[in-house]
Amino acid sequence: MNTLAPIAARKPPPAPERGWTGTRIAGHVLMALWIVSGAVLLLYLANNVMSPFVQRYWSQYLEGAVVTIELVALSMVLGALLSLPIALARSSRNPILSGLAYGYVYLFRGTPLLAQLFLIYYGLGSFRGFFSDIGLWWFFRDAWYCAIFSFTLNTAAYQAEILRGAVQNIDKGQWEAASSLGLGKGVTFFRIILPQALIVALRPYGNELVLMIKGSAIVSIITIFDLMGHTRRSFSRSYDFQAYIWAAVLYLMMVEGLRRIWDRLEARLTRHLKRSA
Repeated sequence: MNTLAPIAARKPPPAPERGWTGTRIAGHVLMALWIVSGAVLLLYLANNVMSPFVQRYWSQYLEGAVVTIELVALSMVLGALLSLPIALARSSRNPILSGLAYGYVYLFRGTPLLAQLFLIYYGLGSFRGFFSDIGLWWFFRDAWYCAIFSFTLNTAAYQAEILRGAVQNIDKGQWEAASSLGLGKGVTFFRIILPQALIVALRPYGNELVLMIKGSAIVSIITIFDLMGHTRRSFSRSYDFQAYIWAAVLYLMMVEGLRRIWDRLEARLTRHLKRSA
């Protein structure tokens, strides 16, 4: 007869107390400074929400925000359409297609967006006679079209790499399973692989969209009155530094709103991947 009694579980030893090291003290001090700075900023905005500056320029700020959203949305959609053939060319076994796609991605990811915008808006203007002969000068003389064009080319390079990485992340066994069922490569890619790859790429796409919103401020340099364009004009007329504070607040609101929408979209599209408790 076994008379051994079960051994009672022992409580783990208490965690050692953390000492107040120099790094920890500096971290708390910096956090306190950030909290105080945020509180001061909120108080300042609350006191100036009905100021003459806001009443005079707020409608222009909203118009600029709408232009910014339109610019980013159009560029992202057109860039997504362009990124698909680029991603396919990057993954191609044809060295010519792969090399051209690699050069495109390398160029637009390795150079500043501002330089690309200047080259398209100012640089292509040097070839006015050529574009007039082929009937495209109406496009390249307009700052709005040049901004859309440059932003589309830039984001297409990033989206192509995002999509290519997501496709490579899909298990190759799915290609083999589809082939065993007699499905062609085109049907397999567009019906099986691509939908899964887009779900994998949701988070990187959201990051790219946020970067595009923040990077769109440079179009104000080429006379487009987006949010930053109206900010620059309002500051030049009032010399009130709160012009840039309100612009920062609006950019923050757009980015935070987009982040929340994107999180809900991702949760909606990936709900089948979550296991029930």
